[in-house]
Amino acid sequence: MWERFSFYGMRAILVLFLAAPEDQGGLGLTPHIAAAIFGIYGALVNLLALPGGWLADRLWGSYRAVLWGGVVITAGHCALALPVGSAATYLGLLLVATGTGMLKPSISTMVGRLYDREQDATERGASRRDAGFSLFYMGISVGAFAAPLITGYLGERIDWHAGFGAAAVGMLIGLLVCVRGGRRLPADTRERVRTAEPAELRWMLGICAAAVAFVAVLCLGLVTLWGMSFTKGVIQAVTALTILVPLVYFVTMFRTAGLDRVDRSRLRAYIWIFLAASMFWMIAEQGGSLVSLFARDHVDRHLFGWEFPTSWFQSLGPFYSILLAGGFAALWIRMGTRQPSTAAKFAIGLGGLGAATLIMAGAGMAAAGGERVSVMWLLVAFLVQIMAEMCLSPTGLSVTTRLAPPRFANQLMSLWFLSVAMGSALSSQVVQLGTVWSPGTYFAVLGCAALVCAGAVAVSRKRLSRLMRGVT
Repeated sequence: MWERFSFYGMRAILVLFLAAPEDQGGLGLTPHIAAAIFGIYGALVNLLALPGGWLADRLWGSYRAVLWGGVVITAGHCALALPVGSAATYLGLLLVATGTGMLKPSISTMVGRLYDREQDATERGASRRDAGFSLFYMGISVGAFAAPLITGYLGERIDWHAGFGAAAVGMLIGLLVCVRGGRRLPADTRERVRTAEPAELRWMLGICAAAVAFVAVLCLGLVTLWGMSFTKGVIQAVTALTILVPLVYFVTMFRTAGLDRVDRSRLRAYIWIFLAASMFWMIAEQGGSLVSLFARDHVDRHLFGWEFPTSWFQSLGPFYSILLAGGFAALWIRMGTRQPSTAAKFAIGLGGLGAATLIMAGAGMAAAGGERVSVMWLLVAFLVQIMAEMCLSPTGLSVTTRLAPPRFANQLMSLWFLSVAMGSALSSQVVQLGTVWSPGTYFAVLGCAALVCAGAVAVSRKRLSRLMRGVT
């Protein structure tokens, strides 16, 4: 909960800080560049879950990956809290992304292991796991709900770095909870793994170095040959890396010796789940970037004569999650074998996201005349989006743990987060269209794209179920 407090607290004010004028304490970036950096930051957070998952699987174990990830995150938030210029900002974002990449896959895997004793391939076992992840989703939403209210007020009303400092305090509390509560976890979760040979460790370090070199060389080429700014070069290079990594990663997994026919079929099914999830996150993650900037510029935020901070809208998602998570968990258990399949839940989620984005298109069209629109547009849009997310995200986390071959448990969970990385990276490219289209047109196109994708998943659900080989 406290790790989510720090993460979402910083995230709520990030794009606003980047786009704020320098005389107001911000970095003074243009809105579309600020939104693109927000997307790249989200991509790095989830892209770095790949080496983070490997560390947990082969070297540290889940608990130590979570603990040391928290230490790095704390260092990143402290750097963001220092008002010493853009260099500290980018360093802090990199540290937070690195630490979160170490922490995120192991947290979700630890939740999945709580249900390993029920992994008897029965429908009830799968339903309880889905319900467990829904409750896990609700728990982290508590911290995510409170964070924007505190960091947002401090950042927008007092000083941006005061808001980042509050996020740092939240992460310190999270570390204390992790240390004191670790003894209650299953013993196998707290044990060191140490299955990586020295040659394998050198290989992983080489891969990471190659990824850094790829970004550096591509960025340098774009800057020197095409005349891009350094910031735009980094955005393009990280996007290219985020698209390349899953392609290479899936090929490598398929070529691994020892995978039987069932595992290979399930991995093929996971490719389609991965692509559908990437499409979902490409649109949904813009709720913290372009939607936030739209709220700042086009929404009437006055309440009883007082204008509340723009970042408070970022508490809507967690608030709705808290209200809905228990209901969704109860619904899946009550329905049992009658609940929708994984593919059907994904189709519902994408369809709901399309509807939410079309609501934002309506808000954009209503604001086309220059008047600020009612806050109700965003209240309803976020509600519909979170209902869609509750269908897709917990289901995606759950099906990942059930489709994963045992030796790739943490790493396949990393691939789930890599779908968020790809979506975030693609959003850094898509947001550039905001400089060409009006907000109404922009959101309308995204909403229609989500509906088309939902229809494609719905039509293909029977084939996907066959590939999943008994995993529903």
